[in-house]
Amino acid sequence: MPINITMPALSPTMEEGNLAKWLVKEGDKVSPGDVIAEIETDKATMEVEAVDEGTVAKLVVPAGTEGVKVNALIAILAGEGEDAGAAAKGGNGAGAKAEATPAKDTAAKPEAASAETPKQTAAASQAAPAAAAAPAASTNGSGERSFASPLARRIAKDAGVDVSAVKGSGPRGRVVKADVEAAIAGGGAKAAAAPAVQPTQGSVAPKPMSDDAVLKLFEQDSYELVPHDNMRKTIARRLVEAKSTVPHFYLTLDCDIDALLALRKQLNDAAPVKKTDKGDQPTYKLSVNDMIIKAMAMALMEVPDANASWTESAMVKHKHADVGVAVSIPGGLITPIVRKAELKTLSAISNEMKDMAARAKTRKLKPEEYQGGTTAVSNLGMFGIKDFAAVINPPHATILAVGAGEERAVVRNGEIKVATIMSVTLSTDHRAVDGALGAELLGAFKRYIENPMGMLV
Repeated sequence: MPINITMPALSPTMEEGNLAKWLVKEGDKVSPGDVIAEIETDKATMEVEAVDEGTVAKLVVPAGTEGVKVNALIAILAGEGEDAGAAAKGGNGAGAKAEATPAKDTAAKPEAASAETPKQTAAASQAAPAAAAAPAASTNGSGERSFASPLARRIAKDAGVDVSAVKGSGPRGRVVKADVEAAIAGGGAKAAAAPAVQPTQGSVAPKPMSDDAVLKLFEQDSYELVPHDNMRKTIARRLVEAKSTVPHFYLTLDCDIDALLALRKQLNDAAPVKKTDKGDQPTYKLSVNDMIIKAMAMALMEVPDANASWTESAMVKHKHADVGVAVSIPGGLITPIVRKAELKTLSAISNEMKDMAARAKTRKLKPEEYQGGTTAVSNLGMFGIKDFAAVINPPHATILAVGAGEERAVVRNGEIKVATIMSVTLSTDHRAVDGALGAELLGAFKRYIENPMGMLV
């Protein structure tokens, strides 16, 4: 019997991906655990492993195809003793078809891309309900999306068990093989009826300008069309979600960082040296941003009520400060997360950030390294930006925007002095953190920045 290989859901938020490369060809034999393909998600490139043994009968989706939906059929395996040609024909009708457009065709025909953009926009707006209907990211009775490994889905399907009704024990609630086997042993699992979605009465969402309307504003041949990649689509969707659902408010204050700069220099000068291929190198080199991450983490521990996430049913109070750090990469940005930053030394934070930032630029971060977190830091000081307001990244309730440190005139004891001042702005979700609580958090951050020795004890 032909074995269908479908596009896996590599993260809880994944709805589609690009099939970057096949690492096998038709006729190759594969075993469980063999890496067969590379998939590009919105912010990372990940390897896909085979879960069955067999011979590659057909590669349904060619390498380089963009926008392959989760659970779409991408390849067919022939089982042991089965004719590969017959398996390829027998598997064509099974599974979801890949709704995708090869990247080379899109780039070669900008006029066609322009004509199809409204359809793509409409399809993108329906991506969430479509993904919710797929077995890879199905919806359970509580309205939450459930995710399962390819092997768990296949076992559940063969046993007639609804994988969306199985409670997962894997990372982030992912359903794994053991969960399905336990459900089968217990008599299976029944899916609860999905709640009906009621349209909102009396509200009409404003419609953005159509693509055709935008293009008519410019002279023909005065522009070129660059199709959106998955990262840009995801950033756009998340920003719209944040600005339309999170009631932002902003708090700004100035921090004197002269003491911090002096301590940073002292610590860097005292860094132990190790021998490498490039000669003697310090074991760490602290940046101002490393110290900002630590100060934000410790401030959240000092003001625990601000270390929270909003949900409709409850306030999520976090026990640790997992600080996301905005990193610019080609085509967008990503926020690798320093987990339990309040417990880590400055040197550990520095080395961890250097490693994750380097891997982020080559899109080699794992989903668990950039998803989640309890707050975030966005620093544009290296570009000379004095101050700005960052957009909250749900489910965070706060994000700290950091400006450049610059020499300014300040008044101390009735005298004008010169000090290095850094302006910071805290964007806050007013549902989770009120004004006074946000001010308390920012005040705690300022104390750690202006008295940095407190971060070492």
